[in-house]
Amino acid sequence: MGFKVGVDVGGTFTDLAAVDAAGQYFLTKTPSTPSDEATGVLAGLGKVAAHYGLPLEAFLAQTDLIVHGTTVATNTMLQYNGARTGLLTTAGFRDEIDLRRGIKESLFDVKLAAPTPLVPRRRRLGVPERVDYQGTVLHELDEAAARAAIRRLAEQDVEAVAICFLFSFLNPAHEQRVLDLVREELPGVYACTSSDVLPQIREFERVSTTVVNAYVGPKLQQYLERLVERLRAGGYCGELYVMQSNGGMTDVAHCARRAVYALYSGPAGGVAAAVFLGEAMGQRDLITVDMGGTSYDICLIKGGRPATATENWVGRYHVAVPMIDVHSIGAGGGSIAWVDSGGALRVGPRSAGARPGPACYGLGGSEPTVTDADLLLGYLGADSFAGGEITLDVGLAERAIRERVAMPLGLDVVEAAHAIYRIVNANMVNGIRVVSVQRGHDPREFSLMAFGGAGGVHAAVQARDLAIPTIVVPRAASVFCALGDLIADVRITEVRTFAGELTAARFAALVRLFADLEATTRAQLPATGLEEVAVDRWADLRYLGEVHEVAVPVRATDGSSLAAAREQVIEDFHALHEQLYAYRDLENRVEVLNVRVDAVGRTRKPALAPAEARPGDGAAARKGTRPAYFGEASGYRAVPVYDGARLRPGDLLAGPCIVEEAWTTILVLPGDVVSLDPYANYVIAVGGQP
Repeated sequence: MGFKVGVDVGGTFTDLAAVDAAGQYFLTKTPSTPSDEATGVLAGLGKVAAHYGLPLEAFLAQTDLIVHGTTVATNTMLQYNGARTGLLTTAGFRDEIDLRRGIKESLFDVKLAAPTPLVPRRRRLGVPERVDYQGTVLHELDEAAARAAIRRLAEQDVEAVAICFLFSFLNPAHEQRVLDLVREELPGVYACTSSDVLPQIREFERVSTTVVNAYVGPKLQQYLERLVERLRAGGYCGELYVMQSNGGMTDVAHCARRAVYALYSGPAGGVAAAVFLGEAMGQRDLITVDMGGTSYDICLIKGGRPATATENWVGRYHVAVPMIDVHSIGAGGGSIAWVDSGGALRVGPRSAGARPGPACYGLGGSEPTVTDADLLLGYLGADSFAGGEITLDVGLAERAIRERVAMPLGLDVVEAAHAIYRIVNANMVNGIRVVSVQRGHDPREFSLMAFGGAGGVHAAVQARDLAIPTIVVPRAASVFCALGDLIADVRITEVRTFAGELTAARFAALVRLFADLEATTRAQLPATGLEEVAVDRWADLRYLGEVHEVAVPVRATDGSSLAAAREQVIEDFHALHEQLYAYRDLENRVEVLNVRVDAVGRTRKPALAPAEARPGDGAAARKGTRPAYFGEASGYRAVPVYDGARLRPGDLLAGPCIVEEAWTTILVLPGDVVSLDPYANYVIAVGGQP
C-alpha cells in the first residue's frame, strides 16, 4: 500500500492531507492559483513529496489514490463565466427557465433584478415532441426540426447543450435521441439530458438543474482532464477521485457527466471529516463551521448524519440534486470591511482572496479584512502566522483599518477593528441559526466543531451567543476538508419520481423500485478497493395538498414486513414534519413524490488511535504572552500564548489564552477552559470546567 492524498482547493490556500503506508499523516498548505487550480495542486503535491524526501515523480509513482475537493464548479456559477450554453426543450416551453414558477428568491424585494442568464433566449430552442404525464408519447419527436435547432446552436458557437423535455423523467426516449443527434452534429460539444442529471418531477427545477450542469460541466471537465494529464505526465498511475456535494467521492468520468453534483465539493470534505471524527469522539450531534479565507460554511449533523437538502439555490439558480445541506455566507479571514452609503459598517461578502489578500500580507492589498482586525486585536501572531511561513505586517493592517473604517466612522482604530470582529461574528451566528433554529433544532443541544484556518479564532464568541456548551477545534482544523477528502467513501446517488398516495399497494411498488435503483447504483461503484457497500433509501413525503416534502429514511424490508415498514415510514414522517413545522396532521393522508437511493462504498479509513491522556497544565508549551483586546471594559490584557505542537493530550488551560498551531489559532476567552483530548482535538468548555 502506497500513499493516499486528499486535496482541497480553497479561495486562498490549497490544503493537502497525506497518509503513508504506516498510517502516519502529513498536513500542509500552499497558496491557491485561481488562474489554474492544477498549478497549485501540483505545487502542493511537490511540497508533500519533499516532506517524504522524494522527488515529485517518485512520490506520485508511489501514490495509490488522490481525492480532490474543487471549487471550479462553484466559482463558475458565482462568477458567471461558464460555457456558452444552448437549451433544447419541448416546443412552447423555452421560457420555463425565466418563469421560475413565478417565484422570486426575495418575494418582497420589488427592485430585485433578474438573474444573469445562463442561456440567453436566442439560444433556447423548442423542438416539436410531446410526452404526457404518464409517459405516453402523444407526438413523436420531429428529428428534422431537432437537427435544424442543433445547427442553429452550432451557428452560435455553443460549447454545451442542455436537453430537457416535458415528462422525460417518465419516458427519456426523445431526450436520448436528441442527445445522439447533438453528438452527431456537434462532436466535442458537452451535452447532457435532464433524464440523466435529474430524472424527477417539477419542470423548473429540472430544467434549471440541467442548465447549470451544462453551464459548469465543460469547465470542470477540462480542468479535471488537464489535472489528470499533468498527474500522468508526472508519473501518477493511481485513481483520481472527486468529492461530490452529497459527501461522497466519485471518479472523474462520472463527475464530469454530472458536474452539478460537484457544486459543494469543497465544503463536503469538511463535513465528511467531522462525521468521522465525531464518531470516534462520541460526538454525533454537531454543528460544523468552516471559516476559510473567503466563506463560512455551516452544516448540522444529527445522530452522525449530516442534513441533506434539494432546495438549493446557487448563483440564483435552483439546483435540485441532493446535497449535504451546507449554508454558506461570505465571511472569512479575507472578507473585506467597508462602510456603505448609509454610513454603516459592513463585512463581506467581497473577499481579498489569495491575491492580493489581506493588507497585512504585504502583497498590495489596501482594503481592511477580518484577518487584519484579528491581527490588530492581538489574536494572531505577526511572526507565527501559517507556521511562520507568512510574516504579517501590523502597520499595514492598522493603516487599512484607520483609512477605510476608523476615520469614516469617527472611531479609534482599535474600536474599528473590534467592530469588524463583532460584526463578522454576528453574521456567522445568524448563519448558524439558519441551519439550526430555522430547521427546528436547538443549538444548545449540539457541540460546535470549528475548522478552517480562521475558525478557532471566532468560535468562542459564536458559542457564547448561541449558548452552545462545547467547542471542538481539531488540531488539523486548517486542512480539515482535505482530511475529509482522504477518508471519504464512494457515493452514487439515483433519484426517481414516484408520485402518489402511500397506500399499501403503492408502498409495495416503492420497495420494488428501491430494489431496481439499488442495482443501478451498485453497478456504478468501483469493482475493487471497497471494504463494504451500504445502501441508504429515502422517500420525499408530504401531506396531501402540501407543496414541500420531507425526506424520510426508508429501512430495508422483505415481503413479510411491508406493512410494519410502511407504518414506520409514516410515523417517521409525522415526527420529522412536527420537528420542522411544529405540527403533525394524523388525519391527513400521506403521499410520496420522489425516491432516492445512495449506494455508499465504504473505503478503508486511516487508523485513528487515541493517545493516552495525562493531566497537565501545558507549562512546557508556553511561548510567552501577547496583548489581546477583549472589549472596552477589559481593553488589552497580556494573555499566555502556547505552542500547540508541544501540548499533549490531557493538558488543561484556563482562558484567556491563545494556542498557536502551525496553520491555525485557537482563541480561548476569559472564563472558558480548553483541553487537548486523546484524539488531539481542542475541546473548549464554554464558561466552565469540561
